[in-house]
Amino acid sequence: MPPPPPPLLLPAAPCCPRAAAARAASRFAAAASSSGGGSGGGGASTARPPPPPPRRRRGKPGFSRQSAIKKSFHQEQVVFSTPVAPDPSVAVIGGGASGLACAASLAARGVRAVVFDTGMHGLGGRMATRAIAAGGDQQQQQQLVFDHAAQFFTASDERFKTLVDEWMDKGLVREWGGLIGQLDAGGHFSPMPPSPPRYIGVDGMRPLADAILPESDLIEVVRPCWISKLEPFNGLWRLFENEKPHGQYDAIVIAHNGKCANRLLSTSGLPLLTRQMKRLQLSSVWALLAAFQDPLPIPQNDSCGTFGGAFVRDVDSLSWMANNTQKLFPLQTGRPECWTFFSTAAYGKRNKVPQENIPKITAEKVKEDMLKGVELALGLSRGSLQQPFYTRVQLWGAALPMNTPGVPCIFDPQGRAGICGDWLTGSSIEAAVLSGMSLANRIADYFASSGEQPEEFAIGLHEDLNQVEGHDIGQFPGLESQKPHVAEAQLTPST
Repeated sequence: MPPPPPPLLLPAAPCCPRAAAARAASRFAAAASSSGGGSGGGGASTARPPPPPPRRRRGKPGFSRQSAIKKSFHQEQVVFSTPVAPDPSVAVIGGGASGLACAASLAARGVRAVVFDTGMHGLGGRMATRAIAAGGDQQQQQQLVFDHAAQFFTASDERFKTLVDEWMDKGLVREWGGLIGQLDAGGHFSPMPPSPPRYIGVDGMRPLADAILPESDLIEVVRPCWISKLEPFNGLWRLFENEKPHGQYDAIVIAHNGKCANRLLSTSGLPLLTRQMKRLQLSSVWALLAAFQDPLPIPQNDSCGTFGGAFVRDVDSLSWMANNTQKLFPLQTGRPECWTFFSTAAYGKRNKVPQENIPKITAEKVKEDMLKGVELALGLSRGSLQQPFYTRVQLWGAALPMNTPGVPCIFDPQGRAGICGDWLTGSSIEAAVLSGMSLANRIADYFASSGEQPEEFAIGLHEDLNQVEGHDIGQFPGLESQKPHVAEAQLTPST
């Protein structure tokens, strides 16, 4: 199996719908309840009648009569015993890079896949691009464009390189030749080597999400849709959005993480997957999109010129800054400068709020703090930074992984369910795509075996999660040294 790719700029996407935001406020909250009845017995000398026989509890609606149930991790483990259907289908919950790659790879193996995604405006998750009209009627043709999640990506694995080559042939991606480096507080910039090649979407990252899915009758996309419940029923998985049914499937894939994934799994009958997901620790990162009418006073010298992106050090509220205009429109002049800024994980943790319902006072504070951080990073005097004419803040509440099991995917063949995502090996578009591919092949191989000896197909169910560095956007040690397996090398035992 190829080694995992290096971690890069890929904060995690929000997954909770607006209606669930309040319930998602506390981080990885564990709910426990107990109940007991009073023993209203009579006096000591009074004979008590025998208690009535206990009422037979009706099975939970949708419970699989053909599944064996085992106790584990505070919920009952579903063990499917029905034969695999000759024409199986898989529900993929999450339409980010990993979920889309999983669906595409399943289709390539002849397996039908249905992708469920919460996106209102399109697929992609953290392959997110935002375009905003620049202003008055005369400027409607010119847009402000921001990549506000994944900033760029590299390719080290041959499987991913093949996909990137296809994108290149279609004119969807190109190498980013812009200068990238490290920016220390005070405006001290150190460039990084241009190798390995860094790629960007020609029109931003989001169009690449659509390009992952091939045109195939075996793939269906349902959005916007928030799957809120999973139930085993007669050897199949039934999916629901609130109480609205969304079909029955031979296997399920969880292709997102965070509180929503934890809630979805907590009553699913998949305790092994639940335990692994709940062990995951994620940082929180604020993103600030800001458009400036005039170019920012970027420090430069004769040897390196003006940078397009920088990992920021020693600034509490700032971890990364990138000039989207220079990156996406390098040959155009006279456009406003559109910048994406990311906070540190420490700042994100201290200022965390429900990401789907950010209070105005918090949004204003974060904006001011991060703009002050820009001044500090660039070595400008306080209050001298020009005011942006457009700003937007967004909290990635479940951002980069702070620990990882170091396996490409997780699959429970007994419950016919799996997990894929970049967090399993690192934090990059490449890691996400390879994870989806790996899980798809694992599921297809399991189907091809007719479900015999399922234990041979299990993966990732018992691995410990190890601490990993780099959960700040601006902390990617090893990137500048071009080590291909930096994510694996950074793992240290969790305490």
